[in-house]
Amino acid sequence: MGKFLAKRLLLIPFLLLIFSIIIFALIQAPPGDFMTTYSAILAGSGSSLDAEQLNAMRVSYGLDQPMHIQYIRWLGKLLHGDMGLSLLYMLPNKQLIGERLGPTILLALFSFILSWLIAIPSGIYSATHKNSFGDYFFMVINYIGVAIPNFFLALLLMWFFYSHYGLNLVGLFSPEFEMAPWSYAKFLDMLKHIWLPAIILALGGSARLTRVMRANLLDELGKPYMITGRAKGMSEWALIMKYPVRLAINPLVSTIGNYIPQLFSGSLIVATVMNLQNIGPLLLQALSMQDMYLSGSILIIYCLLGILGTILSDLLLAWVDPRIRLE
Repeated sequence: MGKFLAKRLLLIPFLLLIFSIIIFALIQAPPGDFMTTYSAILAGSGSSLDAEQLNAMRVSYGLDQPMHIQYIRWLGKLLHGDMGLSLLYMLPNKQLIGERLGPTILLALFSFILSWLIAIPSGIYSATHKNSFGDYFFMVINYIGVAIPNFFLALLLMWFFYSHYGLNLVGLFSPEFEMAPWSYAKFLDMLKHIWLPAIILALGGSARLTRVMRANLLDELGKPYMITGRAKGMSEWALIMKYPVRLAINPLVSTIGNYIPQLFSGSLIVATVMNLQNIGPLLLQALSMQDMYLSGSILIIYCLLGILGTILSDLLLAWVDPRIRLE
């Protein structure tokens, strides 16, 4: 296991280097640059910058250099732990990301735990009570969860709670706490608001995971070792939990690598609709304004989360399934 983990960890710098090249190339792919977008916004608001001012700002930001030079400078800063300066906010990217890191991690953890708490029990119940009323009920709920876009569900729930209970559940904080420094009162206020976006983000994932859990568990329940276990007098519940559930959960564990970055972004559209103060809307705004250093830094973090999530999936699979551990 130690050798396996060492190999995976040694691959991380190489993978991040490849991802950084792809990310920077994709960010630079649209025509123009940050100054082009910025001047278009100024023109739309009735003000403008002359060509000399634009060129001076482009030189000061390093946007006049070829793409490979810009990439090397950005990569050099990343290697020294410096994510650079946001062209849009004129603040260090590390500060902008750090301010939203706490709510982002908390929301991702809530959503992840909630989705598994919903998916595993409902998947087990549906498989062990095939074609029952409960199975059909969970099946309908799962289809609805997969079919309805998360952002539309967010709009429906926000309208429902506001129209019936007068609750304004937009954002992660009350207005008086949005710009306030972190405190115990601000943390409690966030807990009052975080439950709805956590439920919305968890429902789509749990619907898919429930279907996977049900299908895999049904395959395992009909295998010969189940008949042998029953013949030896094992109780049905102990037999199901000890053997088939451990095997049926493997596909769920293997999805952690893809699931963690998705939760970390808070689903870009949902986060934007609900005005969540996490990293998702920050990335969307940086991409739309072609703020290449801010968007590149966030995307590198997502890639790192994907790599670490995949390693975590492999380790959990080896822990859950002895066959993988032996291989």
